[in-house]
Amino acid sequence: MKLALCLLASLACAADPPRPRITGVAHMALFVHDIEKSRAFYRDFLGYEEVFQLNNPDGSLSLTFVKVNERQYIELFPEKAPATDRLNHISIEVDDAEAMRQYLAAKGIAVPAKTGKGRIGNSNFNIKDPDGHTVEIVQYEPAGWTVRDRGKALNGPRISRRVLHLGILVGSLEPAMKFYRDVLGFTEIWRGSKGGKQLDWVNMKVPDGADYLEFMLYDQIPAPTARGSQHHVCLEVPDIEQALAELEKRPGRAAYTRPLEIRTGVNRKRQLNLFDPDGTRFELMESRTVDGKPAPSSTAPPVR
Repeated sequence: MKLALCLLASLACAADPPRPRITGVAHMALFVHDIEKSRAFYRDFLGYEEVFQLNNPDGSLSLTFVKVNERQYIELFPEKAPATDRLNHISIEVDDAEAMRQYLAAKGIAVPAKTGKGRIGNSNFNIKDPDGHTVEIVQYEPAGWTVRDRGKALNGPRISRRVLHLGILVGSLEPAMKFYRDVLGFTEIWRGSKGGKQLDWVNMKVPDGADYLEFMLYDQIPAPTARGSQHHVCLEVPDIEQALAELEKRPGRAAYTRPLEIRTGVNRKRQLNLFDPDGTRFELMESRTVDGKPAPSSTAPPVR
């Protein structure tokens, strides 16, 4: 009897491998219409440097990596078609990509037959979330360019040194929760509502780090040309007024024609919205609330 129980336990473990650690948000990848204008925005206004560039076989640009810190980037891809969604994919960092592939397969998630190596030497593969967003799973390898180039491209006047969260559009909350919470192990940390009648945001923290995703809830998903202001990157700043003062002095300020306005969000944190040349939003935000007290979560129901 004892032998049979041990055998059953072993079979269960073999069929349901443990989930590897998910340590943070690695990057958001964006399609851009004019790569030189985008480069100027990130370099001359936000103060970031490019660390890698990959080309197509014909020598044209495939993508470039804008470095926020040692483990977080913004990837820029030349657009494939105009008037389309600016979001290419989001990426989360894990400590074991192949173990994650096996774990996801055991949970019924469609995964590739094997974990590949990207062109910069990191282990990675892509999956789809319930809203059709491509989610890249990445593991930084010791021989990969990310680890190889530690300490490089960090000397610019970076307006922020950390991506606090990525904002993605969600059409139906429950499928997203089943995927990110139940399968990937993300933890809900806050819910917000603009008017109190329906839920607008749900913040989901990675299970083994402090970064999070922000679900932007919609009954009707905006048209592809309007998604850039909703899909967004939140950059943490210690002092929003100081950040604004720095932006006003930047070389790229003259080319930036939108207003710069500090506001207090529903989460009671001061923030400042910036937009890249394609309209993708970059939200500068303080990590603390205006009074140091946590903002209460909304109890409003999701739209669906």
